[in-house]
Amino acid sequence: MASPSVSSVSPEYDMSNRAITELLANWCEDIGMAVEVREIPDAPGKFNLVAQLGEGDPDAGVALCGHTDTVPCDPQLWSSDPFTLVERDARLYGLGTCDMKGFLALAITAISELSPRQLKAPVRLVATADEESTMSGARFLVESGWKIGRYAVLGEPTGLRPVHMHKGIMMLAIRVIGQAGHSSDPSLGRNALEGMHAVIAALLSFRDRLQAQYQNADFAVPVPTLNLGRIFGGDNPNRICGQCELHVDLRLLPGMDAASLLADLHHTVQQALEGSGLSHEWIPLFPGIPAFSTSPQGPLNQLCAKLTDQRPISAAYGTEATFLQQLGCEVVVLGPGDIAQAHQPDEYLALERVEPCITLLKKAIHALTAD
Repeated sequence: MASPSVSSVSPEYDMSNRAITELLANWCEDIGMAVEVREIPDAPGKFNLVAQLGEGDPDAGVALCGHTDTVPCDPQLWSSDPFTLVERDARLYGLGTCDMKGFLALAITAISELSPRQLKAPVRLVATADEESTMSGARFLVESGWKIGRYAVLGEPTGLRPVHMHKGIMMLAIRVIGQAGHSSDPSLGRNALEGMHAVIAALLSFRDRLQAQYQNADFAVPVPTLNLGRIFGGDNPNRICGQCELHVDLRLLPGMDAASLLADLHHTVQQALEGSGLSHEWIPLFPGIPAFSTSPQGPLNQLCAKLTDQRPISAAYGTEATFLQQLGCEVVVLGPGDIAQAHQPDEYLALERVEPCITLLKKAIHALTAD
């Protein structure tokens, strides 16, 4: 908490994660772990860390994974300094306590109580950059082929309940381009706002078709969603609107093909504007997060279900899990925080979750790596 590491697509809020990465590196070295830190290409000041205890097959072992960054915050909305850890009401308050610097500290504590001689496979701590914005850290893990092991526990806030799947996320902007002119004569221009009205109607119809075609009852919201999140355009009531932009958020179920969906979406917008004389542009707002899915009957999910006495469930939010899968890991999302506290003023981690999390991680490591 005392090492701010905000990541944001807005440059005025974005920070380096160097300080928190160096702090984690020092903690890991203090308990005998071999540490490797790499700066992310094309992202100056952003770093990934992989620390290892024990020797053996680089494709074996277990990794405890988390991101070092947090979302921005407004300190005026907090009851205490968000960058100072405060214990109050049996809770630990601070930016990142829940999502998810707190998990990284508990993971290091669990690893510190292990002896390398007990391990038949390595144990690793993986700490990534920019999960809350571009996921550049997780993408760099994949691009560089970093070996982190056979199993991965991703400590996002799940209330210590295993999560075996979540939806994918895409965010994009649709910009309709017309021609400005004097409002007294519509023939002097082409109204982009009117074109966007047609686009929105087509998108809502597209959403209905999508939700009729795809359902998954394992999700609380069992259908893919399309949210119209932001719209702006024009500059004055007495001018024909020359440009209008709409930002949308799509949440895809596992198994849905993102490329095919985008192609259908493009065709839908083109049809809506056909014959209007308006043009349009597509602007990706971030690279997107693939949907994540593993079998709840897999060995890692079954182990975590046994250790927590909780069956694996789905989640609505996105994580780095699919990127860890691309490294050849079997992944479970499991951490001590609650998603309801994430991205909120007075973010906290309940003290009652601390020891159970450490104990769970030690038992999982023992089951997956110890003789």
